[in-house]
Amino acid sequence: MDAGVAREDDKKDVGIDNVVSPERGEGEIISLAALGLEQETRRNISGFAIICAAWNICNCWAGVAATSVIGITQGGTVVVLYGLIVVLVLDGATILTLAELASVYPTAGGQYHWTSILSPPSVSKGLSYVCGATNIFGWIATSAGIAIIPAQITFAIAVFFGGDYEASRWKVFLLYQAFNLLFMANNIFYLKRSIWVHNIGLLISLGFFIIIFISCLALAPTKNSSTFVWSTYVNLSNGWPDGLVFFFGLVNPTYAYSGIDGALHLAEECANAAVAVPRALMWTLLLGFLSAFPFMIAMLYCIQDLDAVLGTPTGQPMYELWYQATSSEAAATVFISILLLGGFFALNAAQQTASRLTWAFARDNGLIFSQYLSRIHLRYEVPVWSLLFNAFVVFLMGFVYLGSTTAFNALIGSGLILQQITFAVPAGLLMWQKRSTTFLPKTRSFRLPGIIGWAANILTVLFGLMVLVFFDFPTVLPVTGSTMNYTCVVLGTMALFAMINWSVHARRNYHGPRLPRSYD
Repeated sequence: MDAGVAREDDKKDVGIDNVVSPERGEGEIISLAALGLEQETRRNISGFAIICAAWNICNCWAGVAATSVIGITQGGTVVVLYGLIVVLVLDGATILTLAELASVYPTAGGQYHWTSILSPPSVSKGLSYVCGATNIFGWIATSAGIAIIPAQITFAIAVFFGGDYEASRWKVFLLYQAFNLLFMANNIFYLKRSIWVHNIGLLISLGFFIIIFISCLALAPTKNSSTFVWSTYVNLSNGWPDGLVFFFGLVNPTYAYSGIDGALHLAEECANAAVAVPRALMWTLLLGFLSAFPFMIAMLYCIQDLDAVLGTPTGQPMYELWYQATSSEAAATVFISILLLGGFFALNAAQQTASRLTWAFARDNGLIFSQYLSRIHLRYEVPVWSLLFNAFVVFLMGFVYLGSTTAFNALIGSGLILQQITFAVPAGLLMWQKRSTTFLPKTRSFRLPGIIGWAANILTVLFGLMVLVFFDFPTVLPVTGSTMNYTCVVLGTMALFAMINWSVHARRNYHGPRLPRSYD
């Protein structure tokens, strides 16, 4: 039998029970076949490996480090630290919601599959299509945002040692494209047979988190006062109220959990997915906060010259901060190189995850050229066409960076908004269905008590609305062409492409999964 092709006898299992089969990991309640899906991939990702893959995408302490300038300039240390606590609560509620649904429906489609299942039949097709298209756009934008990080860090090192060396935008663009193509090739030819790479990424990340944390605290010449660290508020908006600026600055801590749904889209390649995927979500949340929060506390105590950190010619404030804290060019460069390496691990995992989502959507005939995008290559056991498609779109997004960094940053920011929308939709529908046991069987492996489940679902929807509103605001007044937040333009453009695809293809061909009739 060719690898990656489901056996005919595997497809006979359509019951809703706890029988173990190649289509259903141990303890899963609803089989893929019961939802009208086939097991087309090999389940070779262990419970630990899926935690590692999910972690590599978020890498929370590194994500906060890379975007800390946003929090510091839009709310100060108050946003950086207390914002992490706020986001812990909101993203925690979101992850509880996702984990509960994943324990019942662990499919590569994730949010849009749940939307299809939970929606009233009259709107199921349209609403799940919107959720699926939104999720794909969000993941491609996230992949582009990750791909630019190692490119920028590479030239930051050159600027740090090169004095007057200028990192032209076109140079960063070329390196961005090289990394995008490199990790696309790795995903096609190598990653399926080397899942352990994700494990190495997690160990390196957490190991160097400890090293950097201890080194900076031990070597910093002076420490800032607790007043500076815990109560410095900065409002550089030139007119927006302080409360509004706080919400603007939440982009920084929210970015720490960008791509938090990564484990969901690897579910069909994960052993015992109904247990392993919720566990991966919870571990990512826990490790994320336990690394990001103490990390930022330590870094804020170790800043020697805030103006120099914010105005560094390298474009990497954390690079300057580490140099100030350690008084060592070598140490600072090693530390920033770990962020670069983390970008590689994140891009590798993000491309893998995004391709599985695109493949799942194509399997449901949601995209033009679905007949190609839905194929699993028999030899490499991966959706080659979906990987090529996603990499091509990321390639095109690079030209946005070449034309305008402001527009490219808006594109990256749209990924956070789109991600949260796809979390809010099934959460809202779950409440619409009154969290019925028809959709959340009592035998599920991850079960929230009633009031906690309701609270988690409500907060997930509210977080989605908050992100949609506040992350679209221009952060500086007066609003001009250079200070405009173009995220709304990006969202509108993506919506246009989704409508075109719907009109010419998906309206007639797309079909999302539904529960068997006796359960629907």
